[in-house]
Amino acid sequence: MRKNIENLFKFKFPDFPCNNEKLSCNYSNEDKLAIISHYVHRLDDTVDMDIAAYSERCLDLYYRHADSEQKEADNCVAEPQLSYGLFKEFLDIPFPAPRNTEFTFIDLFAGMGGFRLAMQAHGGKCVFSSEWNKFAQRTYFANFGEVPFGDITKEYVKGYIPEKFDVLCAGFPCQPFSIAGVSKKNSLGRETGFKDKAQGTLFFDVAEIISRHRPKAFFLENVKNLVSHDKGNTFAVIKGTLEELNYTLHYLVMDGQDYVPQHRERIIMVGFDKSVFHGQEDFQFPPVGRGDHSMTEILESAVDDKYVLSDKLWSYLKNYADKHKAKGNGFGFGLVDIKGISRTLSARYYKDGSEILIPRGEGMNPRRLTPRECARLMGYPDEYRLDQVSDVQAYRQCGNSVVVPLITAVAEQIIKVLKKNEQSA
Repeated sequence: MRKNIENLFKFKFPDFPCNNEKLSCNYSNEDKLAIISHYVHRLDDTVDMDIAAYSERCLDLYYRHADSEQKEADNCVAEPQLSYGLFKEFLDIPFPAPRNTEFTFIDLFAGMGGFRLAMQAHGGKCVFSSEWNKFAQRTYFANFGEVPFGDITKEYVKGYIPEKFDVLCAGFPCQPFSIAGVSKKNSLGRETGFKDKAQGTLFFDVAEIISRHRPKAFFLENVKNLVSHDKGNTFAVIKGTLEELNYTLHYLVMDGQDYVPQHRERIIMVGFDKSVFHGQEDFQFPPVGRGDHSMTEILESAVDDKYVLSDKLWSYLKNYADKHKAKGNGFGFGLVDIKGISRTLSARYYKDGSEILIPRGEGMNPRRLTPRECARLMGYPDEYRLDQVSDVQAYRQCGNSVVVPLITAVAEQIIKVLKKNEQSA
């Protein structure tokens, strides 16, 4: 399957000049794959005819190419491969859409799909996804059979969002607001928060999409520091913007350790359209303090030696910690108690693994978590596919992800409100 997906991403799909401005010849190959894969999963009368024709042409070209390559490899005129296994890359996936759709949602800044897993678990069908990182797009495709569209700030990408859907989900980029992100940007002399043109203003793209499409509800996630950034001014702007759109706003800082063995505080924001719910939605966050987890839940029994820290790196981390301890600082590595919980997993974990190190016994160097253990630490099931990208990219994706069971628990509360509203309508 991995080879099939690699071949699909490598195949150069044609441009399709037509009167439909959505099908611009300036699209990247990933954009074209997004069009095609969204089409495969949306075979209904809502699909634009030009998009349908283009997608079918591309699929025909790709499978003819794959068939001819197979024949050449077999060195014979074999029975056409198109007669079986068609669309396997798109449909042979661990997490298909639910058979019976309870509601629809879109998945912005989708990453590796934590929101999608949570919403599908409650009967939601994803009708649009967006994620700019090419490696995350591959992981997402391997699990959901869909390549997310790229840069959501581009109007042509926004043009593929369906006119109507029920819930908007977005874990918009947190680097401009996170403690680590702010510290790094300050050291580089760069702006943070909304003044960060590259990422900080992406919230306003989310707000614009909410304003344009008027979903019944939105579901947002970000770092805890968003609340206190710039003495609370950043969050005041976010809160005011969402309320000006005529949505009620419910927010709470929640900790992942209630669901997984990881201390990971994030602010969860949920909003409901006042024109639909009239401010009477009676939404409640799930109860907290239910967690009783330990690292033993996520550790693999057999781990490759490549994850063990070298003598040089282990010595460096110990010396670095001692230096900062002498200065009264708390910087240093995190050697975990496997019967307890870990620190927060970050996207930089691939560099040295210092924030979460697993002890291996007296006189032995500790080791990093494996990518699978990182995925488990974020609440991803073992059926989730990680093998489409390198360990480095898998670490980054896990460190940027949401805690899936936490998001799933909040999603349940949102869907209760939606269903109650439908029953009373």
